Order: sequence, then structure tokens, then C-alpha cells
Amino acid sequence: MTRRLLAPLVLGAASVLALAGCAGTAPSAGGATDASGKVSVVASTDVYGSIAESIGGDFVDVTSIITSPTQDPHEYEASAQDQLTLKGAQLVIENGAGYDAFMESLIDASGSSAEVLTAVEYNHDYPGAESHDDASAAPSESADDHAHAEGDGHDHIEGFNEHVWYDPHTVEDLAKAIAEHLGELAPDHAADFTANADAFVQQVAGLEDSLGQIEAKDAGAKVFVTEPVPVYLIEAAGLVNATPNEFSESVEEGQDVPPATLLESLQLIDSGQIKVMIVNPQTGGAETTQVMDEAKAKSIPVLEFTETLPEGQTYLSWMQSNITALSDALAA
Repeated sequence: MTRRLLAPLVLGAASVLALAGCAGTAPSAGGATDASGKVSVVASTDVYGSIAESIGGDFVDVTSIITSPTQDPHEYEASAQDQLTLKGAQLVIENGAGYDAFMESLIDASGSSAEVLTAVEYNHDYPGAESHDDASAAPSESADDHAHAEGDGHDHIEGFNEHVWYDPHTVEDLAKAIAEHLGELAPDHAADFTANADAFVQQVAGLEDSLGQIEAKDAGAKVFVTEPVPVYLIEAAGLVNATPNEFSESVEEGQDVPPATLLESLQLIDSGQIKVMIVNPQTGGAETTQVMDEAKAKSIPVLEFTETLPEGQTYLSWMQSNITALSDALAA
């Protein structure tokens, strides 16, 4: 049976009591900076934490709730310590669209007054999104507004790929928005945040150049993805996601792949049309193993693209390593 590999953390009654006992020690979110003189930022995953660190530099204190590739954001349940962490935030960065739903309960429970940036709202495919080229078009909201909002990027949307950090355009616009909001929280360093964002965006443009090089050589090549995590990236490289939708959706939802869909997938791999297979090692099951084995038997390169940062990587170095691996696999 296909299922998520890792059980979520559980918030127990003892943890709640521990939180109540410690609540008085939480840093205040009311000022522009925390006790260290830095803006306190909390991100749902270390992907967004890394981006915030690149923009904020020495003037931010960033905490990421999920930092391990063994933790699945879809299934994660927040702890009392996570709630305490969010309570002290001045800026919160989440993915949205149901991906990191645990952030909703954290924001509700913490009583945070932080601004909340939701990454999916900067994606051009997101329903109701404003101009994709204007970072200010997708405004932040306060945590209080966020807690009462409905249908605004926080619920799963059928047919929408929420893994937007693999989309360079989304990340560029999100970086600009982070700089803007950090500048409002710490006006003395606004110029630094803007300069850092400009440099970051230039490096993302470098990633797009690398993707353009793949497109120039391999446009139209078919890729099989066991889960839709890397789809934005392969499409930016001019490649085609040939995976039967029901296969990748079933794996993402932790459900069994229907037998007919599994057969269709195996036949597609056997046909010789697939040039590369990309798997998400944070999820999987029997059907994923079966198609991986079939790909390897056909000498099709199999790559692993994760949802969180590998140890020692930044967002930019991680994306570049993914792009390089994809380019090398296509050339194999």
C-alpha cells in the first residue's frame, strides 16, 4: 500500500501544559525587532527559511519549523514548541494551498500578530492571483486576518500544484515581497533588504539560464515524476511531464495507485519514451518502488528531488544541483 513513510509528530496534553508554563517567556511580536535587535522570521520549511536568510542577512533571526528531509510537510503536526516559536514572530512565511496546513493551527493557537506571506499567492497559476510580474500584487495579511480568511490560499485546491518553490518566477516575486515587508519592520535596513533581494533574484535568473540551456538541447523530452513536486522546474526547462495524473496524485495523497494506472505507467516506461524519472524520497510505497525498478531495468536515469533542503545546502545551491543533475541525466 502506498503511503507516507513517516508518522507525524503528535501534540499531546503534556506538551500543551508545558507551553502554558512557558508562554510568559516568549519574545514579543509587537515591535519591529526581537530582543537581539533582529527581525524575527518564522518559516514553515527550511526552503522558505533559506530564502528569508538570503534576503535578511545579518538583520534577521530565522526559524524554520521543518528542517529535516525525513519530515513530510503534508503530514506534519505542530508541537507546543512550534507554537511558542510562532508566537514570537514578526514575519511568517508559509507555502499555502494546504501544503503546510499545520501553520494554520499554529497561527490560530499562538495569537500571533505577525504579517503572513503565503507563497502560492505569488504563483501565476494560482486561482485569483493578480499580476505575476508585480510582487506587491499579492499582499501579506496579518495573522489575525489570516486566521479568519477562507479560500485565500490556505486550503488545498484541486488541480493546482502547490509546490511553488520549484517555480523560479514565484520565488523571484516572493523574494521581493520578503524584502518589502522586512523593510517595513526594520526601516533602517530597508536598503540592505532590497539590495539582497536584487542579488538573490539575479541568481535565480542564473538558474533560469541553466534551465534554458536544457530547453535548447532537450525541449520536449518526456519525464516521469512519481509525485508532482518538481513539475514547475521540468516545465521551465521545456520538458514534458508524461506521468499519468492519477499515478502522481495517488502517491501525493498517500493512496494506492489504481492497478490500471500502474499498468499504464509501466507500459509508458517500457515504451522507451521516458528520458528521466524523478522521485521524491520523502514519500513512496510499493508502486513507486515498482516503477523505479522498471526504469532502472530500462537504464532510465532516476533522480531524487526532495521537498526540503539537503544538509549543508542553501535554496540556490540546492536548485542548481537539481538542475545540474537533470541536465546530466538527459545527457547520459
